[in-house]
Amino acid sequence: MNEAPTLRLDKWLWFARFCKSRTLAAKLCAARQIRIDGEVVHKAHQLVRAGDVLTFPLGPHIRVVRVMQLGERRGPATEARLLYEDLAPPAAAVPGMQRDPGAGRPTKAERRAIDRLLEPD
Repeated sequence: MNEAPTLRLDKWLWFARFCKSRTLAAKLCAARQIRIDGEVVHKAHQLVRAGDVLTFPLGPHIRVVRVMQLGERRGPATEARLLYEDLAPPAAAVPGMQRDPGAGRPTKAERRAIDRLLEPD
């Protein structure tokens, strides 16, 4: 039987530039924060194939990507983007919620305005 080619999950995350190192990718896997097709991953040596859907946290966003190719090396970012299809790109920030760096804490009036934006109707 011809089985589809596979690659270790930590290597693929590193090749696709979601993690800066394989060690960080392995830690993400060991923390049980990654799902492959809805199944929680327990080990970094879990195998991925083209067509698998990965769900994992990356910064403040939850990333959902489909593995398009496995890759053979960790190349430039333009090459890494060809390895996956982003199924749920990060949502844009709510206007008015971003503060300029170094602007300090929000004032009482700004906090109330933020609370009004976040409150469900």
